[in-house]
Amino acid sequence: MTDRFDAKAFLASVTERPGVYRFLNADGEILYVGKARNLKNRLSSYFRGTPAAIKTRRLVEQVADVEITTTQTEAEALLLESNLIKAHRPRYNVLLRDDKSYPWIYVSTNDRFPRLAYHRGSRKRPGRYFGPYPSAGAVRETLNLLEKVFKVRQCEDSVFKNRSRPCLQYQIDRCKAPCVDYVDEAEYRQDVEDTMAFLSGRSQKLIDDLVARMEKAAADLDFEKAAALRDQIGMLRAVSQQQGITGMSGDADVIALVSEQGISAVGVATIRDGRHLGTRHFFPDVPADADPAEVISGFLGLYYSDRDLPRRILCDHLPEDAEWLAGVFAEQAGHRVDLLVPRRGKARAWLEDTRENARIALNERLVSRRGLTRRFEVLGEWLAMDRIERIECFDISHTQGELTVASCVVFGPDGPRKDQYRRYHIEGIAPGDDYAAMRQALTRRFDRAVRESGVLPDVLLIDGGKGQLAQAVDVLAERELAGRVRVIGVAKGPERRPGEETLVQPLLGSPGLYTEDHLSPHDPALHLIQQVRDEAHRFAITGHRARRQKARTQSDLERIPGVGGKRRQALLKHFGGIRGLKGASVTELAKVPGISPTLAARIHEWFHEGGAG
Repeated sequence: MTDRFDAKAFLASVTERPGVYRFLNADGEILYVGKARNLKNRLSSYFRGTPAAIKTRRLVEQVADVEITTTQTEAEALLLESNLIKAHRPRYNVLLRDDKSYPWIYVSTNDRFPRLAYHRGSRKRPGRYFGPYPSAGAVRETLNLLEKVFKVRQCEDSVFKNRSRPCLQYQIDRCKAPCVDYVDEAEYRQDVEDTMAFLSGRSQKLIDDLVARMEKAAADLDFEKAAALRDQIGMLRAVSQQQGITGMSGDADVIALVSEQGISAVGVATIRDGRHLGTRHFFPDVPADADPAEVISGFLGLYYSDRDLPRRILCDHLPEDAEWLAGVFAEQAGHRVDLLVPRRGKARAWLEDTRENARIALNERLVSRRGLTRRFEVLGEWLAMDRIERIECFDISHTQGELTVASCVVFGPDGPRKDQYRRYHIEGIAPGDDYAAMRQALTRRFDRAVRESGVLPDVLLIDGGKGQLAQAVDVLAERELAGRVRVIGVAKGPERRPGEETLVQPLLGSPGLYTEDHLSPHDPALHLIQQVRDEAHRFAITGHRARRQKARTQSDLERIPGVGGKRRQALLKHFGGIRGLKGASVTELAKVPGISPTLAARIHEWFHEGGAG
């Protein structure tokens, strides 16, 4: 412990209220953030006597100051601790890289013909939400199944409200076309109720109900309906056999921790309404010598800070302060939450399965990490750099110069750091000017770094040749960062084949001059550069497509003055879609209810004299 910190004097005045504490070193860096229901008791445990754990001893030896924040409740302390850990990422805390919310399935029950949809984010819209699911893939797999079994629409409302004829989903028997009233409201509502029964885990009761309906249809000689119900029953039984969990019901998360070679993996299996929805894996940054109970405790605090809590959390190690943590979770969730280490039965079997899946994921990561570490080492040797910790790569994407998006991806020796990826919407440049787009993106990136004393890359990759590279060189020089960042342009070969890239670097001490290198197609350094470049390209393309799609959601009709929602719908219904509308004459347009001759002429002019672009 440093001489600057007087633990005895500090502890004499510490409150016994719940709250959060922060350990700081002599430079003011936050070393550790912790929570406590009694701050005095918790902090005393650090400074009275010698801590048994090596990690704790190392931590206490560096403490120069302790800051505390009291809270009204223990639940507030847990939330504040989580927010501070995410904001400051202290070196002695368990840290989660992947902090995205889980996806859900949303049913718009308030609509006349409800829709099913993939949903991520806040759940404020009226309707029913089912989940959470461990991945987007699990949601899409379930939606695909529901589409086959119950044929409830999944199209966007903007599409649904403007249809004048059934779409392809109706043709392939995956929707009953409520958009054009091919199904009555009562029958459709029954399909929605069946869908929600399945999503709620009431599969067996649903199957029993369907069997009763099938028998009634057969008795009424409605054999077509009976056959359709028979097919539904068959599909549901097959799914129930795959997803059913004998001996378990309700909601639970199964959490298992495995560690090897300094890396930890946490597997989280999600069970909702008795159905196993899949497993997701996390690789938290864990301090050396951390006890498994401490890791689980830290993981749970971060993981459930902004997620819904199940009624049971089944762990392979009971977390520190398990009883207190369960009480805080109960207060947060509004219902009882049990933290358990299952010893037998189906719960134990699922815990073992989750641990084995986590072990497999960890082994895959270790193999991948060893390969990536080797690539970083070889790149460092080629560039004569002692150590490379951070690589950033910039790429530009647009369609004929429109809606330009720049991407920045970040890689470290442990792989892509997706929480630090960034996209930049480029504005105010000449269409197709990639040089100006690159300069704008780099300017925004490094202006912020200078302003906020932010982290800089060791190596900056630019997707492009000398022209794009010159923009990076100028931006860095203008901010006096040229000597602190190594810059490389990655120009594609004449045939654009992988392995033929030209690596361009500015010649030190000779402004405007560059060196060009070609690495062997089998060189691990080139493989790393290609991997990072390709990821930047993928990230730029997806960002541009999303921006383009958003721009297209505002249809040509919405941009015509005087055409609101009702008139737009009337026009599309009258002409059977946008193609028929574009081919209509002024006279034909004026026949649509609500469209005056003046407005008809305006619409015709819009489509035929360049207004629609």
